[in-house]
Amino acid sequence: MGRVIQISSREFQANQKDYFDLADNGTQIILKRGRKPAYILTPVEDEDLFLSPELKERIDKGLQDIKEEKGREYSLDELKVKMGL
Repeated sequence: MGRVIQISSREFQANQKDYFDLADNGTQIILKRGRKPAYILTPVEDEDLFLSPELKERIDKGLQDIKEEKGREYSLDELKVKMGL
């Protein structure tokens, strides 16, 4: 882990660009708001928003099963039942 900086929300508001740049370069920015909880400014990649590691693993396994012809075809009605629809 890189450096850690703790700042107030007021300091963050006044210098947002600088703190985003620091976070982009590995500095952990902790924002304090008085007695409220603290927050961490963390860069998020596109894949972080959509796939958890567990889901990615399940998808990769499914794709491998298809390559190895271990897949099974389902009708639309069967899929609806499996999905609880």
